[in-house]
Amino acid sequence: MSQLEVEIREADYENEQDARRVVELLDLYAQDPMGQHAPLGEEVREDLIEGLKQVPAFSLLAFKQDEAIGLVNCLYSFSTFYARPLINIHDLMVVEAYRERGVGEKLLEAVEERARREHCCKITLEVRQDNRAKSLYERFGFGDDETPMYFMTKKLL
Repeated sequence: MSQLEVEIREADYENEQDARRVVELLDLYAQDPMGQHAPLGEEVREDLIEGLKQVPAFSLLAFKQDEAIGLVNCLYSFSTFYARPLINIHDLMVVEAYRERGVGEKLLEAVEERARREHCCKITLEVRQDNRAKSLYERFGFGDDETPMYFMTKKLL
């Protein structure tokens, strides 16, 4: 498929339309097989933006004209080994009709530009072993660390 011309811009959590787009796109991702196979709960939909405002986070939206077709939610953290900030890509999604057209790459490029501008030591993400986007991340330069790590979870909810 051909590459799409897209505009990437930061979501303004104070802007009602941007906030709605972040919630709607994350809800689509949650319903995807690579998400949780179910929509976001109503409480999550209501609390998401306020929650993002409470932590060091940012969201980037990908637009084809006026339609939001991609989203990346990122959280800041800090590497004690490098004494510098890092950015963790917590969610990255592209609307199904626009996948494999360069939208994910554009979102990753925008995150990397920001990380370099803010002197971050690295960008991290977690990806399911069976996620087809894993090849995108590998092409973009993500891979195992010097000592391969895996992501563990203890759910509290």
